[in-house]
Amino acid sequence: MGLGMDAGLEDAVLRGRFWPGLAPGGAAWALALTERELQVLRPDGTGAALPLADCVGSAAFPSSSSSSSSSSSSSSPSACFSVVCYPFRKGRWGSPARQRLQRTFRVAHGPDAEGNLRIAQAWSQRIRELSVPAVPVREGASYGVLPRPCRALVLLNPQSGAGRALDDFHAVVQPMLADADIAPSIFITERPHHAQERMREEDLSQWDTLVVMSGDGLLHEVVNGLMERPDWEEALKTPLCILPGGSGNALAASINYYAGNDHVAKKKLLTNCTFILCKGLHAQMDLVSLSTASGKRFFSFLGFGWGFIADVDIDSEKYRRLGNARFTLGTLQCLARLRVYQGRLSYLPLGPEHGAPPAPRDPPEPPEEGTEQGALPSDSLLAPLGQPVPASWAVVPEEEFVCVYAIYQSHLGTNLLMAPAARLDDGCIHLFYVRAGISRVALLKVFLAMGRGTHLDLGCPHLHHVPVRAFRLEPRGSAGVMTVDGEALACEPVQGQLHRRLCRVVCGS
Repeated sequence: MGLGMDAGLEDAVLRGRFWPGLAPGGAAWALALTERELQVLRPDGTGAALPLADCVGSAAFPSSSSSSSSSSSSSSPSACFSVVCYPFRKGRWGSPARQRLQRTFRVAHGPDAEGNLRIAQAWSQRIRELSVPAVPVREGASYGVLPRPCRALVLLNPQSGAGRALDDFHAVVQPMLADADIAPSIFITERPHHAQERMREEDLSQWDTLVVMSGDGLLHEVVNGLMERPDWEEALKTPLCILPGGSGNALAASINYYAGNDHVAKKKLLTNCTFILCKGLHAQMDLVSLSTASGKRFFSFLGFGWGFIADVDIDSEKYRRLGNARFTLGTLQCLARLRVYQGRLSYLPLGPEHGAPPAPRDPPEPPEEGTEQGALPSDSLLAPLGQPVPASWAVVPEEEFVCVYAIYQSHLGTNLLMAPAARLDDGCIHLFYVRAGISRVALLKVFLAMGRGTHLDLGCPHLHHVPVRAFRLEPRGSAGVMTVDGEALACEPVQGQLHRRLCRVVCGS
């Protein structure tokens, strides 16, 4: 973009004249660093600005050209500093994509090699400092930024999705992390619950963040492994990060949506999420505690499903090599043999205060007599399964359903915007249910509209959405499939309660 270098110079933090690239010679360019951008003015009068919001790293180093150049240049040893950005670039089709842009500038202000290097280091350090994302100010919310250098444990399932997670990590993620001074250590899972076992015993002091590159199921393992530790409260302070490597990638799509980015999939979504990791902003995220009649307890970050959506998720597992297309095929198959499930659905409404500024995380309740410190959060809103729900709860009068889904993020999958109003820490479970009697055509229209997040605008009389704090589902019999965060669960009575801001996750805003 063209600009006049006088614009913003009064606000410049640093100003100087440097040579572009590593090779000696040519004319110097004028640079001005402000709190928002690096402004560049070329000798021909044209200019450009590199927004620091797109910058992930900067480095200073002695110029390698000084040893191989002519004697005149070797008498004036130079140093360099580089800037790496990932701005959005419009392609021939589709949404803009982040693309790597590196600019290197040579400092050659005299024969003092150490002096030139100090200048390069000063510019590089200031660029890094000003590229750190501003911490948002929001009542009750707590934000942080990953340190630099940053130590990341990457948990990767090479079999997830289409089986390309490891290749994509090396091709897309690793170079970006190197630009951002993030040092990854890869742990490749070999079996179900492998990550969960690792998290129970892991020395978390070694890591600044835990990165999951897989589908949502592997993050479910990580969360529940952390919750099984005696120091779970301290463990949950370690920021989690999701990079899409599976089929559904619902949380990754949600993080991308919360950051204000266009809807994208595949490599574009992976690049966006890796960029968010490189910037390093992290915030609190709600978790939902789920308890079953058989005595199991899970902590969930995404959603719980029963009926049609759960059927699609599990029945399409055999098509996982198709990637996200597996869900399209699974949806058509499940529509062809549309089922009705019987059960009782109850919930505790969120109340009229929803929409007000989020309240701070509830203080931990004092431990009950005989309870050790470090006990897991109490589900104080839930009555024991087998007993009636409290009087403040609502019971859905109908007992025949096509689908029940409780979601706490915006996206059900990469291409399904189920709860557009959802946020990481909004204190809300978005409870959706579809009553029996809906036609196959009407149900298909609902899911097609969900791709744009406009399904509630259809006015479908069978589709209901209720913001709740807790819910209970009591199916009649054991027929059917249940899922939690996309993982299969035996069909039995289950209830859940939301816990505010229980963990931390890397996010874009």
